[in-house]
Amino acid sequence: MPVTINSTPNPNALKFGVGTDVGPPSTFTAGVDTDDPMAAELLGVSGVTSIFMSADFVTITKDSDADWESIASSAQAILEAHFG
Repeated sequence: MPVTINSTPNPNALKFGVGTDVGPPSTFTAGVDTDDPMAAELLGVSGVTSIFMSADFVTITKDSDADWESIASSAQAILEAHFG
């Protein structure tokens, strides 16, 4: 299933609809170790500061100086590989 990207009221956050249950609500922050491989991969994208997963979506927050263009395409590819 294709991953959809939606804006949020926060210009530094995008909501990625994955079309399937991602499990219980979870938050991951850059610089904090995680044993969730998908969250670790998303946090490895330059400019990503945090990940929130719940229901059928993943919200990614970026540093205010980072560019969405490269982050969004990288995150979409990671999510499609995991949920596709």
